[in-house]
Amino acid sequence: MNFDLSEDQLAFQTLAKNFAAKELAPFAAEWDSKSEFPVEVIKKAGDLGFCSLYVDEEDGGMGLGRLDASIIIEQLSVGCTSTTAFITIHNMSLWMLSKFGSEDLKKEWCSSLTSGKKLSSYCLTEAESGSDAASLRTTAEKKGDSYILNGSKSFVSGSGETDCLILMARTGKEGPEGISCFLISADSKGIEYGKKEEKMGWKSQPTRIVSLSDVEVPASNLIGKEGQ
Repeated sequence: MNFDLSEDQLAFQTLAKNFAAKELAPFAAEWDSKSEFPVEVIKKAGDLGFCSLYVDEEDGGMGLGRLDASIIIEQLSVGCTSTTAFITIHNMSLWMLSKFGSEDLKKEWCSSLTSGKKLSSYCLTEAESGSDAASLRTTAEKKGDSYILNGSKSFVSGSGETDCLILMARTGKEGPEGISCFLISADSKGIEYGKKEEKMGWKSQPTRIVSLSDVEVPASNLIGKEGQ
C-alpha cells in the first residue's frame, strides 16, 4: 500500500507550511504573552480556505476529506498550536451548519463564516457535565416561532470575541435524544460572557463562560431536527 501524499496533498501541505512560517510562528509567543486573539490573521487563513476545510464546496468551503484537512492542520500547528486549535473549532462548527442547517440559515451565515470574516464558537461543555452531552442541563423551550434558552456553557473557545455560537441545549427528555443544536448570534439579548479564563499557555484564543438568560432564538436557527 502506498502511503505517499498525492500532488494535491503536497500542495496543501506546502501552502499551510508557508502560511504558518509567515503569519503564525513569528507572532505566536507575543500572542501568548499578551493573551491576544489574532482575528485578522485568522481572516487571512480564511482567504486560503483554512476556515472551511471540509465544508461542502456548494456552501463556499474547500470540500476536503479529513485526511487532507489534517495535513493542513498539522502544518498550521507548527506555527501556533493555540490559534490552529481555534481554527479547527471554527471548522467543526461551520461543518455542522453546512451539513445540517437549513438553506436560509446557510445563506445568512455560510459566506461570512467560510471566509473567516465572521467566527464561530462551539458551546457544549457545562460545569456539571463536562463534555458529556447526554447530561447537559441548558434548556431550550419552544414558544411559538422561537425557543427560549436558559443555562450556561463553560470553557468556550473564542467566546466574547466571535460572531455566533453553535450551541447544544435540551429540548426534550433526559439523555442524548433530548438535545438539539442551535445557531445563536453572539450579541443576542440575554447572553453574558464571563471573565477571560487564566490559562497556562493556549492564550491566543480567549476562553470564557457563556451564560444565557431567557435568550430568544428563532426556530429557524435550529440546526438539524429537534432532538437530533
